[in-house]
Amino acid sequence: MPDAGGSSALDPMLCFAVYSLERRIGRVYAELLAPWGLTYTQYLVLTVLGANQDVPLTIGELGRLLDLDSGTLSPLVKRLEARGLVARHRATDDERVVMVSLTDDGHGLRTELADLQRCLAERMPGDPDEAQDLLRRLHAATARLPRLAGS
Repeated sequence: MPDAGGSSALDPMLCFAVYSLERRIGRVYAELLAPWGLTYTQYLVLTVLGANQDVPLTIGELGRLLDLDSGTLSPLVKRLEARGLVARHRATDDERVVMVSLTDDGHGLRTELADLQRCLAERMPGDPDEAQDLLRRLHAATARLPRLAGS
């Protein structure tokens, strides 16, 4: 079936190349995370909280680290809380501020998922040095783009 030039129109678009890669990696993560019933974004929340040395993060801090707005993040955290993986509580000095931390079950799950990055790397073809170079370049490109207001 001919694509009438559609794919060639997308080939020079960096945004489409990044989007396509993200979608493919997302499908691999969905498969890897399915046994635990987690989404990729939930996995990221657990990863960030676990890497924070048991210091709770505010919803705002978590949102900045994950580049997510509170409208996306709050329901996600509530679902993780319902599963007993995170705890939410109000800051003692300002009740408007919601703090989030991993529970013991959350720490246990994070430990179970520790090998996930290696599993993903094994499914990615190519040289590991190329993957590290791509990661470095993606971080540099992300740093050059401004965040949207409110995120």
